[in-house]
Amino acid sequence: MTSTPAIYETPRQAPPGGRAEVRELWLARVDKIKLTYVHRQGVAMEFHPDRVIFEQDALEYPLGRQLWELFKNSDAEVMVSRSRRITGIPGRNPQESYREAKRTLVFGVRRTLNFQTCRPSAHYQLPLTTSCPGKCEYCYLLGSLPGKPYIRAYVNIEEILDRARDYIVKRQPEVTTFEGSATSDPVPVEKYTGALARTILFFAAQDYGRFRLATKFTGIDSLLDLKHSGHTTIRFSLNTARVIKTYEHGTPALEQRLQAARKVFDAGYPTGFIIAPVIAYRDWEREYAELLETIRACFPGTSSLSFEFITHRFTVRARNKIKSIFPHTGLPMDDEDRKFKFGQFGYGKYVYAPPLMDRLKEALVTKAREMFPGARIDYFV
Repeated sequence: MTSTPAIYETPRQAPPGGRAEVRELWLARVDKIKLTYVHRQGVAMEFHPDRVIFEQDALEYPLGRQLWELFKNSDAEVMVSRSRRITGIPGRNPQESYREAKRTLVFGVRRTLNFQTCRPSAHYQLPLTTSCPGKCEYCYLLGSLPGKPYIRAYVNIEEILDRARDYIVKRQPEVTTFEGSATSDPVPVEKYTGALARTILFFAAQDYGRFRLATKFTGIDSLLDLKHSGHTTIRFSLNTARVIKTYEHGTPALEQRLQAARKVFDAGYPTGFIIAPVIAYRDWEREYAELLETIRACFPGTSSLSFEFITHRFTVRARNKIKSIFPHTGLPMDDEDRKFKFGQFGYGKYVYAPPLMDRLKEALVTKAREMFPGARIDYFV
C-alpha cells in the first residue's frame, strides 16, 4: 500500500463485523466480485476502483465495516478520511484529475436527508450514490460535481429509506415516485453496496411508493430474482452507435445494454429507455430512427415499454469544464443555434432553439409511437 497524505490514516485492524446474516450474504457476494475492469467487448464492464476512501463515520455502520473488510484485502489503495472534504486524489492537470477521480470510490454517510425534487422524472431524488465511473463527454453533472468527480456511495441506506418512507406517508393516498439516478449511475457500485437490491425490496412493500433508476451499465444480474412487485422501473440510457463511440467513454456498447434491458424486462420489471442526449448532428434523423429499430428488434411485439427523450443541453460552467477535460471534444456547444433558459434549480442552460427542438420532437416521438404503439412516452425535453 502506498503512503498517504497526512489527512488520512489507515486503521491497523478492521472494525468488528455486523450482524451474522448480513455478513454471510456479504461474503457470498464478495466471492463473486472480480476486481478487474472488463473491456467493452466483454459481457459486462466491471468497476474496480484504484483508490478507496472511507469517511471515518462510514466505519460506524455495518455496511461500512463490511466494505472495509472487502477492500483491505484488495489491490486498491485504501484510506480513511477524517473529514468529508476529500483530498489526496492526484492529478497535475484537469485531464489527470478527472481520470484519477473516476478511479476513486468514496464510502460516506448521507447527512442531508431532505430530498430534492426531480422533475420531470419523479417527485424526489433518492440519493444512494453520486457520480459514476463512465466518462461521457457531455455529462451534465460536470457542472455541479466537485473539481474531481469521484464516485461516492452512501452506507446509511436504512436511514435514507426511512426518510423516503416519511415522504411517502406525507403524500398518501397519492403515489410518490423517487429517482435513483439523478446524480449518478448506481449500477457500477451495486456489487459492493447492495443498495439497489435493498431499495427495490423496500419499495416492493410500499403501496404508495415507487422507485425508478436509469443506467448505462449492465451489471444487473443480482437484481433479476428480487421480489419487486412491479414497483421499480429500470430504464437504460441509450444513444446512437455514433454518439456512444464518440462521446460515451468507458461504457458498455449498445448491444450489451439492450441485452441487459431484455433480462430486466423478462424478470418482470417495468422497463424503459432514456434516449439522451439527443444530438442534432448530420444524419441524426436516420441514425435515431435506426436506434429505435434496433430496440424494436430486441423487443418484438412488446407494447409495455416507456420512453424518455432528453435533448442535448449545457450550462456555461459545464461547457468550460468539458473543454478543460476534453480539449478536443467535438460536442456542439456554440450559442448560435441555442436558446437560453432557466432550469428547475435556478441556473441557466442552453437548449436547442424552438424550430430545431420541434423537428427533433416530431421525428423521434412520432417514430417511437409508430414503432411501439402501446408504449408510454413520459416526456420530451
